[in-house]
Amino acid sequence: MDDPDPIEMPINGELDLHTFRPSEIGDLLQDYFEACLDKGIKEIRVIHGKGTGTLRETIHAQLRKSPLVSDFRLGDESSGSWGATLVKLR
Repeated sequence: MDDPDPIEMPINGELDLHTFRPSEIGDLLQDYFEACLDKGIKEIRVIHGKGTGTLRETIHAQLRKSPLVSDFRLGDESSGSWGATLVKLR
């Protein structure tokens, strides 16, 4: 069985992952962060949805380990509340 075609994601500082399963994240965050840095984007909003929190925790675990991330926090009322994480890159 062939791998599905890759999904094109715009590099604009907003990454919507709320339809992804935690097992599908893989290197996606790191690759997206590198692409953002190439474009001079250092503040990113990662949308993970509210759900059960499993996807959010998977994303936060990767953010804690990433050498590209200087800081991150949950969004506020205007940026997605606890359904999104705001990330600052180095």
